[in-house]
Amino acid sequence: MGSCRTCPRAPFPPPLRTTNNSAMTKQHKLPELLAPAGSPEALRAAIEGGADAVYFGGSAFNARMRAQNFSGEAMAESIDLCHRYGLKAYVTLNTLCTDRELLPLLQSAAEALNAGTDALIVADLGAAATIHRYFPEAELHASTQASGHSVGAARELSKLGFTRMVLAREVDAKNMRRFVAESGLETEVFIHGALCVSHSGQCLFSSLVGGRSGNRGECAQPCRLPDARGKYPLSLKDLSLARHIPALIDMGVCSLKIEGRLKSPEYVRDVTRIFRTLLDEGRGATDGEMRRLAAIFSRGGFTDGYFTKQIDRSMMGVRSEQDKADSAGQAPFTGITRRIPIEMRFTMWADAPISLTVTADGKTATVLGDIPQAARTAPMDKAAVERCLAKLGGTPYRLRALDATVGEGLMVPVSRLNALRRAALDALLPEKHTVTAPTVLALQAEGVRAAAPTARFQQVSQITPKARSYFEHLYLPLDRYDPAVDGVVLPPVILDDEVEGVRQQLQKAVAAGAKHALVGNLGHLALAREAGLIPHGDFRLNVTNTATLQTLLSLGFADALLSPELTLPQIRDIHGATDAIVYGRVPLMVLEKCAGLEVGTCRTCAEDKNQLVDRRGEKFPVLRLPPHRSLILNSRPTVMSDKKEELQRAGLPGGHFLFTLESPREVDAVISAYRKGTPLSGAVRRI
Repeated sequence: MGSCRTCPRAPFPPPLRTTNNSAMTKQHKLPELLAPAGSPEALRAAIEGGADAVYFGGSAFNARMRAQNFSGEAMAESIDLCHRYGLKAYVTLNTLCTDRELLPLLQSAAEALNAGTDALIVADLGAAATIHRYFPEAELHASTQASGHSVGAARELSKLGFTRMVLAREVDAKNMRRFVAESGLETEVFIHGALCVSHSGQCLFSSLVGGRSGNRGECAQPCRLPDARGKYPLSLKDLSLARHIPALIDMGVCSLKIEGRLKSPEYVRDVTRIFRTLLDEGRGATDGEMRRLAAIFSRGGFTDGYFTKQIDRSMMGVRSEQDKADSAGQAPFTGITRRIPIEMRFTMWADAPISLTVTADGKTATVLGDIPQAARTAPMDKAAVERCLAKLGGTPYRLRALDATVGEGLMVPVSRLNALRRAALDALLPEKHTVTAPTVLALQAEGVRAAAPTARFQQVSQITPKARSYFEHLYLPLDRYDPAVDGVVLPPVILDDEVEGVRQQLQKAVAAGAKHALVGNLGHLALAREAGLIPHGDFRLNVTNTATLQTLLSLGFADALLSPELTLPQIRDIHGATDAIVYGRVPLMVLEKCAGLEVGTCRTCAEDKNQLVDRRGEKFPVLRLPPHRSLILNSRPTVMSDKKEELQRAGLPGGHFLFTLESPREVDAVISAYRKGTPLSGAVRRI
């Protein structure tokens, strides 16, 4: 069972809470309540609201680069403040990085670890493996950007040093319960906040269309924009599982996460406070509490559709003027009002160092000072000592009791008493361990670039004789496999209750002659290997650096396609068994919800005839993924047929081709253009 090894000690209220909800037959350790902090003020608001832990980003490599974030001394001070209040502090390093950024990311990890962070939240697999290699004691949490949605993913991630996985928001209650029981990792789930319409880590819309990568913390949120009709087919309501707290407790989920690093301190305080109450009382939210949450922030209400498997149009929503008006009445956050009770015991005797023992929140520390001197004029009395030690202004503590024993005729400078008090308070903090990042990082992966082109097709009818002769390997989607090809493309999402069906499909494909599999998620690797297929990493694995490539190879992949977000110079930097997409409409989003129904009908969806049209008239085809998922393609195909020299310089002699909506005649025209080095007509995208 993926239970918590440790949960934070928070004085407000205590950590080992149990629920007495009459609907529950067992007592459970309550999950950690994890709140967002996009600024130091928001962090203080999370403390005020009753969080058990907070997560925040540094100055780089975090998925909310528009937040104020933390760095250097501010990070260390904020982590210390969390620890004084009994909270854990997690630092996010959850963006993808290139080869040239891997060393700076490692240095950012060292900065966070030296500041005392309790864990690093990481998305890039190569970055995680490198951090684990240099800092093996660092606790690693797999970000939702790592696209983990299954027990299989957890098992592979554990090999890389991860101890916790943030489960995809799209996972329903049944699969979530199974994951907690079988994954072997701590389970963290989002319970409230903004909901991306695409599976996290699988959205390239902002990047390939707008030049701002969501995988690098710069998402421009194109999904929140109206389409050509003035409608919002991709804008989801905010998630809220406030009514499902008892079920989450009963599952044994380790951490309940509130989204909102771009939200105000008032939002953080008030949302955290409501969930604190629900957790402590072991119950779901009332209608009144749901209205309070909506008044803080909503987009026409909330959705729990993924959790309950009620995936329909009721999930869609936009932020109205009424929503904004409802949110205007929040009381301003003015600081932390909570104070931690502290007890002190002081002794001062002749010929012995002065001693101060402090106890707060179950932690005790003792520090020794100078040996007191014989007083020449006015000896120090008990009242003077107490006045000095009771000065706790600017700290989170309030004095509950002070026992001072002072020998006669002795004195120590007041400055030494002040220093003793400060040292005692600092001694209550966890011990910090210093790590040192390397100054040079040698990156090398096994293997060489693919020399021959490969291709995937949407339908077997697209595969022409010219395609058979030009491509070394041909792939079809698993549910459309045909013996005419030697490879299958695994679905981008396979929830745990879908695994057996996929396993049976793979067995049939292998029996019909399949030899290769394009695998786009770590959780699917074992499925391909146990079927006897050669696993090739698909572009969905987000390979943007050599370390990630080598990590995948070490797990058992034969090679991997590079991320479509890379430029040609960045591709050239990566050495090893790779290839890259050189033609086709790159998928921009993987949706758990059927997007086709927002713009068409079930019939047009089944025929792959639906499309989204944006405000500029760009048309984005929508393809159906079984059972009811959707794939949104780029409006413009990537075309490099007339850039053969550039491809050669980048080390791409072959290349991978994506054929989705092309007719057989168009397939042949593409192949001819790449053979001759001539351009293709129409609006295109370049690498």
